[in-house]
Amino acid sequence: MISSTQTHHPMTESSSSSQPVGSALEQSCARLKSAGLRITQPRIAILNALINRNEPATIEQIHLDLKDSACDLVTVYRCLAAFEELSLVRRCFFHNGTSLYQLQLTAESVYHVVSKEGAILETIPTELATELDAVLSKIEANLKARGFSDITNMAAFFATPAGRQSNAAEQA
Repeated sequence: MISSTQTHHPMTESSSSSQPVGSALEQSCARLKSAGLRITQPRIAILNALINRNEPATIEQIHLDLKDSACDLVTVYRCLAAFEELSLVRRCFFHNGTSLYQLQLTAESVYHVVSKEGAILETIPTELATELDAVLSKIEANLKARGFSDITNMAAFFATPAGRQSNAAEQA
């Protein structure tokens, strides 16, 4: 269990929140509550940092985004691990293995093309991501039919940006 200081939830009826009904923060807090997790100040700060980012970020980047040291780095690690278990965040990776986290409020999968130099290039178009999900589902169903359980997968795309040579081509 993740331990942190209990705080009053900022989305109570008496609160005058600037977040609209059904906002990303409200949806995230509802998912935490439905999983039996408390809504704490550090969790809210981390969720806000994720909401304000348009692309996946490392744990260290998320920690730097937190205002007034809302929590320490270990708390960010623990909260993101809990969020990942709830499928509230999705983890992807840089080519060097660095983990990146992005808020995921919908069931729609998001895939990225990541530069081998370590910067995200672009998001795979939704229609292609849907096709990839269908293929992955078929493979998972096949594995289940063959007796496998606890099946997970990770689809990752790494590429050298257009107009640049890969290290292997440079060394040749």
